[in-house]
Amino acid sequence: MLERHIADWDNAYTNGANIAGGDRWPAAWVEPANAFRDSLAAAGRQHLDISYGERARNRLDLFLPEGKAKGLVVFVHGGYWMALDKSYWSHLAKGSVDSGYAVAIPSYTLCPEARIGDIVREVGAAIGKAATLIDGPIMLTGHSAGGHLVSRMAASGSPLASEVLARIRHVVSLSGVHDLRPLMNTGMNKTLHIDETEALAESPALLRPVAGTRITCWVGGGERAEFLRQNDLLANIWTGLGATTSAVVEPDRHHFSVIDGLMDERHPLTRVLLAE
Repeated sequence: MLERHIADWDNAYTNGANIAGGDRWPAAWVEPANAFRDSLAAAGRQHLDISYGERARNRLDLFLPEGKAKGLVVFVHGGYWMALDKSYWSHLAKGSVDSGYAVAIPSYTLCPEARIGDIVREVGAAIGKAATLIDGPIMLTGHSAGGHLVSRMAASGSPLASEVLARIRHVVSLSGVHDLRPLMNTGMNKTLHIDETEALAESPALLRPVAGTRITCWVGGGERAEFLRQNDLLANIWTGLGATTSAVVEPDRHHFSVIDGLMDERHPLTRVLLAE
């Protein structure tokens, strides 16, 4: 018999303190992100701070491949809906850009200024804006809270317009939080303000997938048990609701390194994201 009981929910969802050298992040992402932007700026292949809404953080960056883009990838950042912005993640566009795809990376209003439901709508607006700039199929990927947000785009009540939904070829949730209810037990909920109503309305695992959804839930083998559970949870539930699902546990990756594969066009993560 497998018995599970979590007494310390804060520890269950704390990443940095449970990773050797975990205090290096997020600062460790700044230099490679800056270097990637500099390289594309020199080639005239980036457009920064494109507006998609009226609020201060309603901006996205767009990175372009050489020649005509084969389609669009949108990466949505994490930070538990209450930290960070698009500038930390630019380098994660490299694998897709080198593969011939345009990549959009938005910022969004953070909690507590916004509720999670508000952020869902902002991310939908960002994807909608990017979709007007680049033709072809759309692939969505996001990390941690961003994994939640891209999964939410493919769930019932999606904020995406039907014509945008029809273009989505694949969703890849990286270490996504797919059921928000456990976070109500953490200290961070003083900032997030998740209540039962919002958790039921905005948790992808508690919603039906949009018809035709194809989703991969990808997590690092060295992650906290809750992230491993959340990863399997959505793939399991949505399989029974008609979606095409995969669950991947990448060995020797923790919460902050699981995204690194997006930098390399040859890495299995990038290949899975872009696969037709």
